[in-house]
Amino acid sequence: MFDPREKIALFIDGANLYATSRALGFDIDYRKLLASFHKRGYLLRAYYYTALVEDQEYSSIRPLIDWLDYNGYKVVTKPAKEFTDSSGRRKIKGNMDIELTIDALELADVVDHYVIFSGDGDFRTLVEALQRRGRKVSVVSTMASQPPMISDDLRRQADYFIDLMTLKGDVGRDPSERPARRVENTDVDDDDDDHGDDD
Repeated sequence: MFDPREKIALFIDGANLYATSRALGFDIDYRKLLASFHKRGYLLRAYYYTALVEDQEYSSIRPLIDWLDYNGYKVVTKPAKEFTDSSGRRKIKGNMDIELTIDALELADVVDHYVIFSGDGDFRTLVEALQRRGRKVSVVSTMASQPPMISDDLRRQADYFIDLMTLKGDVGRDPSERPARRVENTDVDDDDDDHGDDD
């Protein structure tokens, strides 16, 4: 699947990877994740995409973002949009699909193998475009959850599908090892929530 001579780039849909690992019962150790892919080839870049709520006094994701930024990841953020749903609950919407897609296409001349950490079916067209340019694309998500966190169309389009559960030993951390943090009462909506939808 991986050739050690390949230039690899990781594209991590932060909200999607978080939801997938949570569904599987483990946390991602981002230091181990980088090390794992350094062993598979020449790791050119590792991007992490997430939307942030700007007006909060404290954001539980801020320490992770800061750590990633100082430890080998290119962090791409944008302000999340806040709204109230029909039942009056405060929701936050933050979709980073366009940012991830543009960054991936801009690197098509230098990356041999793309690894996209997302199950979002919206990325099927990106995968197809990268393949037309002669690039290999692996998608990391899971079929082990109920429902599966990966769109069937995305899984079929990818050159390789890597179930996150198979990476648990390499990149996982037990949730009990997680440092204690403040819990906020906010529902986060990743815009489409169509992990398993095939439109």
